Amino acid sequence: MKLQTKQRKIILLAFILFPLFLLSSCETNAPLSNINKNHLIIHYIDVGQGDSMLIQIHGKNMLIDAGTTESTNELVNYLKKQRIDKLDYVIETHPHEDHIGAMSKIINKFEINKFYGPKITANTKAFENMVDSLKSKSLKINVAKAGQTIDLGSDIKCKIIAPNSDAYKEINNYSVVIKLEFGNTSFLFEGDAEKISETEMITKGYNLSCDVLKIGHHGSRTATSDEFLKETHPKISIISCGLNNDYGHPHKPTLTKLNAINSKIYRTNKDGTVILESDGIKISKK
Repeated sequence: MKLQTKQRKIILLAFILFPLFLLSSCETNAPLSNINKNHLIIHYIDVGQGDSMLIQIHGKNMLIDAGTTESTNELVNYLKKQRIDKLDYVIETHPHEDHIGAMSKIINKFEINKFYGPKITANTKAFENMVDSLKSKSLKINVAKAGQTIDLGSDIKCKIIAPNSDAYKEINNYSVVIKLEFGNTSFLFEGDAEKISETEMITKGYNLSCDVLKIGHHGSRTATSDEFLKETHPKISIISCGLNNDYGHPHKPTLTKLNAINSKIYRTNKDGTVILESDGIKISKK
């Protein structure tokens, strides 16, 4: 009888502790263990209704955008939990608050080697704070132009493929668009580039085919044209947007298009932070 009582206690304890272990293992903020520094790791960070991506390879770190002002603490904490103290490259795709809201704090908190952004300014507090922080660290904005490359290592190609014009009516079309190629795998980051910019990329003859596409403008119908999707044809599509956001992102036509080509869709408003790993041959979700 004593043995049965002891077994019951063990089983009861297991039922109590199991949910705690489960919750612990589901923390997306937890640092990744057993990272192969020769693999490409991309974090599509949940920053609500905004964008922020962390790219890691060969011990180098590149941050594309910095989410909203509201997400500042979450983003800084996420990077710190990944044990990051230096960002080799920081990209401001364009000066909208949902992409640079936390940028000032990022600049202040982390060592930065080089900072890129488009040739466009904004009369907003977020932009002013970003510029002030850059000045305080004696950093300048290197103007991002199509055709430029970023050095992440000899075995990875990192190319800026937009903007392709000097003037646009919509600030979104100034978005810095980046394509990464690592081995036989490829990733494209669209910022908030809309159909005008997408058409320019097609006209310029860039190889837009990619395994993973960070969908433009949070899945808005103003981006992801039929022609652009035909050129990119992503196996995986990432949409960064906030839960129950005021814009209705992602829009239904965008989701319909992606489903029509059987692209696997991940959404930060449903899936939280999405982490992908490439060994140059295959891509896996961590």
